Parts: sequence; structure tokens; C-alpha cells
Amino acid sequence: MTCGVFATAYERGDRPALIDLCAGLLYGYRRLVTEVTAAASGLIRRGARPGQVVGVHVDTVAAQTLAVHTVIAAGGAAAPLDPALPVARLAERLSDCDARMVITTPRLAESAVRAADESRVRQVIAFGDALGTVDFARLSRLGPAPLPSLDPATRPALLPADGSALTHHDLLRAMGDLDRGVALTDADVLLVTWPPEGSGDLVALVGLAVSRGALVVAAHGLAPANLAGTLHDFGVTVTALAGEGVERPGRERSPNMPTCYPHMP
Repeated sequence: MTCGVFATAYERGDRPALIDLCAGLLYGYRRLVTEVTAAASGLIRRGARPGQVVGVHVDTVAAQTLAVHTVIAAGGAAAPLDPALPVARLAERLSDCDARMVITTPRLAESAVRAADESRVRQVIAFGDALGTVDFARLSRLGPAPLPSLDPATRPALLPADGSALTHHDLLRAMGDLDRGVALTDADVLLVTWPPEGSGDLVALVGLAVSRGALVVAAHGLAPANLAGTLHDFGVTVTALAGEGVERPGRERSPNMPTCYPHMP
């Protein structure tokens, strides 16, 4: 999955890949793939094993993208978690998927640490300083480690909240299904206002855009009054607005992502 998304990322250099307006971050393609690869090595250094489940409890698109692909590159399965879950439900979800690590953001770190104490989670990693956590930035300083080779047809890569288990091939197939509706290219700018939550929708959408060399502008919570200005300022060519499908002006709208997912029994 991660190889499919980032296959040509390094050669794209500093070309913008992801602008997260909520987090105030801009990632170029080379920086994105470099941080994912280095962090995956660090995750392995910290004891991550192939097939291990890691909860992804974040509130920005940039954090979700980095966390999910770091886990997948390290050979694990990422379990997206709804940031709105109360601590008790969060702990239950972590226990249900047998997560041993959680990656979170500073605003959610307190809840993640409390939920970890009520589950089998042993490590909480945060994008920044937060009490009771390890800084995500430290992962890339732990030194390189060999990344595992896994069977993409059978190894789960994502565990959405609906109880399904999506393999690497499932996610790539979902990306392909979506692309038939919008035909993304490296000339496109995708505005996405979907927030991070417990499904794999946003993961597949951002993965598709990055694999095609497009620019993702993430702005969940964007006020309707600011939509026209954002479309103009960034030269948006494709939209994925909260509560709607993915749409390119002048073309038929693609169906919402959940209809794209093949579920494993």
C-alpha cells in the first residue's frame, strides 16, 4: 500500500504534496516519504512487529497521513480512531482491535494516555510534546532498520471501526475505484474537508491523490463562507466536501468512499 502511494514521491522532490490548513503544515513529496520511511524504522526500533495493530487517534489530516503510512510501512495494521470518542469507548475500541501502540496529536494526548491505561496499549506516541507520550519526531532519530516485506494480498493494512480488515490490495483497489470517477492527475489540486475519523475513507482519498502526484489541501471544518475563497486561492480542481462525494466540476460525482470498500470476511 505505502509503496503504491509513494512510488514516485521521492523523485517529485519539493513539489507540494499536502497542505494542512488546520495544522498549519506544508509537506513536499520528498519530505513526506522521507519522514514516513524514517519513522517506520523508528517504530520497528521501538518494538513494533509485523501484523501489530497501532491505533491512530489524531485530529488533522497531516497527522493521519503520516501515522497511517508509518504503521503500514513498518508492517503493521493501522486502526483509525474517531477523535470524538470518549475515553471509555476509545479504550474499548483499542482493546477490541488488540492495539499495542497509539499515535496521537497533542490536543488528544490526554485522552489517548488515559485510554491506554485501560487497554493493552504499551506506548503512546504524539506529534509533539505531551505528558506520558513519546514524541513522533524521535522515531526518525533512532536509526535505520530493515522494513519488512509483506504479502499485500493477505496482510491487513487498515482496520476501520466497522470491524472490517482491509489488505494492502483492498486499499489500492478502493483508490482505483475512486479514480475512475475523477481521473486525478499531477496537475490537480484536491480540496478535502473530510475530518479524520474511524473509517478508511480519508486514507484512501489522500493516498489516491499522492499516488497521482496531485496536491491535497486539507481543510476540515472549513466554513461555507470561506469555501469560494479557498477554491480560488489554491486553484482547486477537485473537491471532496464533508457530507458529499468527490467531484470534479463538469463530471459525474464519484460515489462516497464506503461504497468502494471490499470487506474481508
